[in-house]
Amino acid sequence: MRAKSQLWLALVLCSLSCTFSPPALAQLPVSVDNQPLPSLAPMLDKVTPAVVNIATRTHARIQENPLFNDPFFRYFFSVPRSRERVEQSLGSGVIIDAKQGYVVTNHHVIDRADEIVVTLRDGRQLKAELIGSDPDTDVALIKVPAENLTQVPLADSDLLRVGDFVVAIGNPFGLGQTVTSGIVSALGRSGLSIHGYEDFIQTDASINPGNSGGALVNLRGELVGINSAILAPSGGNVGIGFAIPSNMMQQVVRQLRDYGEVQRGQLGVSIQNITPDLIAAFNLEEAKGAVVTGIQPNSAAEKAGLQAGDIILQVNQRRIDNSTDLRNQIALLRVGETASLKVLRNGKERTLSVTITGQASVSGKDISPYLEGSTLVEDSSGVNISDVARGSVADRIGLQKGDIIIGINRQPVNTLNDLSRLLQQQRGRFMLRLNRDGFGLSLYLQ
Repeated sequence: MRAKSQLWLALVLCSLSCTFSPPALAQLPVSVDNQPLPSLAPMLDKVTPAVVNIATRTHARIQENPLFNDPFFRYFFSVPRSRERVEQSLGSGVIIDAKQGYVVTNHHVIDRADEIVVTLRDGRQLKAELIGSDPDTDVALIKVPAENLTQVPLADSDLLRVGDFVVAIGNPFGLGQTVTSGIVSALGRSGLSIHGYEDFIQTDASINPGNSGGALVNLRGELVGINSAILAPSGGNVGIGFAIPSNMMQQVVRQLRDYGEVQRGQLGVSIQNITPDLIAAFNLEEAKGAVVTGIQPNSAAEKAGLQAGDIILQVNQRRIDNSTDLRNQIALLRVGETASLKVLRNGKERTLSVTITGQASVSGKDISPYLEGSTLVEDSSGVNISDVARGSVADRIGLQKGDIIIGINRQPVNTLNDLSRLLQQQRGRFMLRLNRDGFGLSLYLQ
């Protein structure tokens, strides 16, 4: 009898439950074992309004066939005398200053663009003004009307560690805003011949064409890098992407904002990495720093008291691991800025103060008529083309900002004197050899 009453009570409770409970919904639980489910959604709600899509339009002249110069041919075939095509590209950008409307992106996203349009997450489309661009670090700064914008907070990228979780946000393949996640795979990647100054964050977060200029953020929603490039042997993503550290980006942006360009500094030294032989010779504990092997006369280094054999350990309290680190740090300092160098000399550390000098530049017209409209800079990598005026002789023969002149015919070019001497020797057709974005290129001129 007691068992029957218990069964009847259970049926009543079940009936009441079925009658008064709300209908069951197919959804994930809000917690497991009393712990909330992890989600990136709350962080992304704050960050994604600061990541924008960028579309550019570039008007490019089409090379005309010589027959188009014949008036009868043009009339008969109704061909206009001059033609052009419009090239379009897509990329991403990050709002870093909502009050001023500053957006940072990659140089290659907006390079040579005649029109830049920024699309916000809420669908607004804004025309952007180019403030400045630096091909050597692949950083560009543009500006949009500062109306109800959201900016992303900046992190100290020096605090990143391999294994930290990161999230990439951008506009891959023009699909619209897309989020991928991964970890920091490596830090300080250089020697990839992607850009002139490299200190990349490597990540396995998926980065694809169109992600360029987008944000790489940590789990707090702080910007740690600007997505820039991928290693894609098969043409697709293989989990090796590269981002420009936020600290490097900030140094470049400050100069672009103030000057419209980066005024690169130099010490006037020859340097090399620490080798096992040098570790033994200097009785060092680790292979950290850059060894000074030579000092240029009347340079900033000579005036500061640097000597051959000094090992530069720090620049403004930033550790120097190798010669690439030193080159990057000096190049990102402003001309005329005073820097503090920690050096190791004869087994003892000392601190030197140095005033950074600028890189000497000359007009290409002063070197050769072929280079009219270009600006040339000589540095440790050779003769760099730092600027090319649109429509100039240099532009028409195919030279571009960021090219490095490495040779004339089979003769190497290391200095401006080499370039001037070899160009003056040319009679008739000759070959101008360039390094463009890490690839060899030859221009035939006469």
